[in-house]
Amino acid sequence: MSEKTKKKIEKVILYVALLGFIVHLGLIYLSKFNVITFVSELDLLTNPISAIYTPFSFILVYEVYLLIYYLPKSFTTYITKQYEIITLILIRKLFKDLSEIKLTSNWFEIKGDLQFTYDILASIILFYLIFQFQKQGKIKIKYKDRIVDRIDRFIERKKLIAIFLVPTFFIMAIITLITWSAGLSNTSNTISGFETINNLFFDEFFTVLILVDVVILLVSFFYTDKFHKIIRNSGFVVSTILIRMSFGVSGLVSTILIIAAVLFGLTIILIHNKYENSLNDISD
Repeated sequence: MSEKTKKKIEKVILYVALLGFIVHLGLIYLSKFNVITFVSELDLLTNPISAIYTPFSFILVYEVYLLIYYLPKSFTTYITKQYEIITLILIRKLFKDLSEIKLTSNWFEIKGDLQFTYDILASIILFYLIFQFQKQGKIKIKYKDRIVDRIDRFIERKKLIAIFLVPTFFIMAIITLITWSAGLSNTSNTISGFETINNLFFDEFFTVLILVDVVILLVSFFYTDKFHKIIRNSGFVVSTILIRMSFGVSGLVSTILIIAAVLFGLTIILIHNKYENSLNDISD
């Protein structure tokens, strides 16, 4: 959980991401020239642009680590990382969709091209919403509680949660990889569906995050009874639930749920900061 460890992990992830990109690109061309045939039916091995999917997957792994890293330090930064992860999942999907776009005059009649349009617009909207959310998250530092002892104890509790999350997510990732690999070796037809691949690990990941958010919400009751902070933390739980729900559907509904989740979180923190501003004005 130290800054030194974070830099080491960042460097390792970057090297692995680069290696993964080269290996993925190599498999695409080996499949193209019929050097290997057992993976030729996989959607991610039909176009060189799809190779970008692999390094983005490792970047997402790093984002998961950063989420755990920032959990004890800042709750709003921890929520921001959730939003960044779901946005990166969407952008990762864009690279795969980009390799299958059909440039025709019937753009809005082709389901895949239409979904690509939705996703690329959603990425821009999410980027802006996350930017605004980060700004609001920094503002709250000016008005944080003066009861330092309580804050320190709350941070210690969040550190314990973060320590628990490290092995939990590691075990989940290993189980997901083994299950996916076993399915790939048995039959490519059941594993080649892209939505299944894109949601691997992260649907369970956000399920765990919902439980973590609820635990943090309950623990926070020991350290503050302020209504606006309780509503803020509760709102973040709702936001995470909306993100998790997006994995259960596909198409435009999934995209709308993701945008709604981040927009809801931004609205909650905007109202929270205005509420705290008004309280500080009254106390002054």
